Amino acid sequence: MEKQICNACPRHCGALRKDADSFGFCGVPKEFVVSRVSLHPWEEPPISGKNGSGTIFFAGCNLRCVFCQNRPISHGGKGRVMTDAELEGAMFDLRDQGATNINLVTPTQYALSLAPLLERVKPKLGIPIVYNCGGYEKVETLKQLEGLVDIYLPDFKYASGEIAGKYSGASDYPQVAEAALAEMLRQVGAPVYAADGSLQKGVIVRHLVLPGNRKDTAAVLTRLAERFGVKEYLLSLLWQYTPEFAMDTPYPELHRRVTTFEYRSAAELAETLGFEGFFQSKSSATAVYTPSFDENS
Repeated sequence: MEKQICNACPRHCGALRKDADSFGFCGVPKEFVVSRVSLHPWEEPPISGKNGSGTIFFAGCNLRCVFCQNRPISHGGKGRVMTDAELEGAMFDLRDQGATNINLVTPTQYALSLAPLLERVKPKLGIPIVYNCGGYEKVETLKQLEGLVDIYLPDFKYASGEIAGKYSGASDYPQVAEAALAEMLRQVGAPVYAADGSLQKGVIVRHLVLPGNRKDTAAVLTRLAERFGVKEYLLSLLWQYTPEFAMDTPYPELHRRVTTFEYRSAAELAETLGFEGFFQSKSSATAVYTPSFDENS
C-alpha cells in the first residue's frame, strides 16, 4: 500500500489517489486525465514553430492559483481518462499533424507516470518534449525526467512567500521554484535551435505580470538575474492576465487588468537587467486566447 502513496510534488500529500476521497491537492487520480489534445499556435514563437505546438493539457494542478485561466481543468479536473496506449497514440498523432514538439501542459501530478511512458516513445517521436509547468516542482521528481525532457517551460510566479500563499496556497513557492529551475537548467542547459528557429533544447521561464503586484514582479526579475544570470535561459514576460477568472476571489487587486504602466515598468527592468526572450502586447490580455475545454480532442 505504501507504494501507492503520492509525494511526487512539494505538497507531500501522501494521498492514495485511488478515488475522489483520496485524490490529494491536485484533485485527480493516478490515471492520466487529459483535457485537450491539439496543435496550439499561441505559445512563444520558437515553441509554436510553423504548425503549432502539440499540446496535451492534463487535468488537475498542484497550485490551483485563484486567477487561473484554465480553471475548468486545473480546479475542476475536467477531462477524460486516457490509458498509456491512448496517450502515446495522441503524441504520435500530433507529430503526424506537423507539431513542432509535444507540449505536456500542467504535467506535474503525472510526472512519475510520464517518465516510463516517455522512455518508450521519445526515441520514436523525433521531436522535442516540452514540460510546461507552474514551477512548483520537486527536484527529486524532476531528476526522474532527465534525458526525457528537452525543453522546460516553467513559471516563476512569485518572489514573495506571502503573495504565493495568498494566491496559490504555497508560501514556500519562491524557494521551491528556484531549486526546481536550477535542476532544469542543469539538465538541459542553454537554448539550442533548429535551422528553422524552433527551440530544440533549453529553458524558457515565464512570469505573468499581475495587477497590483508590480513590486513582486520586480523582485522576481531581480532574483532570477542574481541567482541564474540572464544568458542561460529565455524570459517570457506575460501581459495576458485577464480578470474574468478571478472576479469571485476576495482580492480586489485582481479584479482589473494589468495597466500599461505596470507591464512597461516590468519590461523595462527586464531589458535593463539584460534578459533575452519574449514580451507581449496589450492585445494578448483577452480570454480569446484561452483554449476551450468543452470537447476533448
